[in-house]
Amino acid sequence: MSIAAEEIHEHHQEHHVVDIVVNNRPVRVEGPKATGLHIKESAIEQGLTIELSFQLSEKIGEHKTKVIDNNDTVTLHEGAVFVAIADDDNS
Repeated sequence: MSIAAEEIHEHHQEHHVVDIVVNNRPVRVEGPKATGLHIKESAIEQGLTIELSFQLSEKIGEHKTKVIDNNDTVTLHEGAVFVAIADDDNS
């Protein structure tokens, strides 16, 4: 892919809205890639009672999660499930 074609492709992807789930609530995020911080900011803007300091994890499979730090970039897909908990929550 040429550089110009790649830039057009990336620009087109910037405006793709993805419906994900954070703490069992639907959240719309601009994707297809987003940082952990952007996911939390979007969730807060849409009424979730979480804070930017919360730890974000992505559910992978039935019993597995992956911690997503604020600066980590993830590729979002429709229905992706995330959990945000207070960093001091030991549950």
